[in-house]
Amino acid sequence: MVLVCFLLDLRSLSPPLLRDIKQSLLQMANFYTISSNWRNKLDSLRDRIGLCYVIKNRISSSDELKVAYGPRGDYSLRDFHHAVNSLPTDSFSPVINESGSISCYDMKLASVLSDQVLYSWGGRDIVRKVIVLSSCLPETIDSALKETLTDAADKCVSVEFILLEQRSNHLSDIRANISTFSRCISDLDNCSFRCCLPEIKVFHGLVKRWLQDLRDDMEEPLQAHFIFNSNLAGSVKQISCNLSASVNHIIDGFNPCKTCRCHGVPLGNSEKTRIERPSCQVSGHELGAFDVIQNSVKVGENAILFMPSFQSSVKLQQASSPVNFNIIDRTNLGSLSEGLIFGNPYFVTPSASPEIEAASDEMDQLELNAQVFKGLCSALHLMDQGLICSSNCNLETMREATFNCYYILQPSDNGPMLLRRLAGSEEVLPFSDVNRFVAHSVPKEIEISIQSSLSKVCSS
Repeated sequence: MVLVCFLLDLRSLSPPLLRDIKQSLLQMANFYTISSNWRNKLDSLRDRIGLCYVIKNRISSSDELKVAYGPRGDYSLRDFHHAVNSLPTDSFSPVINESGSISCYDMKLASVLSDQVLYSWGGRDIVRKVIVLSSCLPETIDSALKETLTDAADKCVSVEFILLEQRSNHLSDIRANISTFSRCISDLDNCSFRCCLPEIKVFHGLVKRWLQDLRDDMEEPLQAHFIFNSNLAGSVKQISCNLSASVNHIIDGFNPCKTCRCHGVPLGNSEKTRIERPSCQVSGHELGAFDVIQNSVKVGENAILFMPSFQSSVKLQQASSPVNFNIIDRTNLGSLSEGLIFGNPYFVTPSASPEIEAASDEMDQLELNAQVFKGLCSALHLMDQGLICSSNCNLETMREATFNCYYILQPSDNGPMLLRRLAGSEEVLPFSDVNRFVAHSVPKEIEISIQSSLSKVCSS
């Protein structure tokens, strides 16, 4: 589990730059809220975001650290939005040095990396990360700050410095400062540095990186075995791999609720109805067990869907890791119908295998597995073919399926393979008649004209 704390230097962030940062933080918070841990959906979302900022006290002229938002158990999107929107917008107070660049301040990292702030958030086993957002960098890191960062490394805390460069002609020595600062933190394994231009695409990229930090523990790669009927290398008949989702799954806005059978209106406070008998919100009459529809879904604020009851259906078991895929066939990728592929694709990369470890006397198990993986990928790529796999696991729900699920393992030129779900025969819908199109022959002059037209289309 990763806890991310943002530290904003409001003294160096101009109002337009601060506005873009605030929008990025709000976008990250929204995506984090709707991003679903689809393998184990929870009723509440753990709070793993902190927000601090540094300002200059206008009366005492001293630098002060403020905690705008701290993790407090369950994540509150409303409170985080309020904290971000309440960040002071009049704290920009740059000091320009002789070279024309913004002078650097004390970032108050020692105050953030303390028992009063960061170390008091989360439990003992949590991994913490501090992301510093500023428009200036210290030329050197003094001994006190270096000791603070070294102590943070011992406590599994990483620190990422993000410099948002200002577009200005007088910042001639910024490159020298960047080079010096990078050398100062080069021997600290827990510290990293990123220099960015304040552009929209850059902020979108930062949002994705921050989401990845928050989702690391939610999206651990699935373990899988691809099992062959014959030996691949020596006595090895299977390849062990990691499956990583290639898209960020967004949950739908449907909330389960209970409704009265008489009017179809959602019941009141669920905590209250556990103690008292539920009552109809329209008539006020008390409701019995039969008078309450348990399987209702609320869509938005007004619409209610009444779902069928599945209480008598077979309850499928949660699938365990690793997931086994049996190789049953090969298929030409050129003739593969994309209309039969659905669901989330997964990147497939090699991992360790107990079978390979037992079969390997001299070669390291990871190296052998990686070599077999690469050899298989290269062979399939040369043949322009993929492997059809069957499994009793539905990767969308991570549950054992009532019937086999089919997948296709597709190779790449020089990288990971891709696992995609194939529709089974019972899932394929009737397709429109295409024989009348296939029966038509194409005149030679039309072929030449089309080839000429395509040659003028730029390839990317």
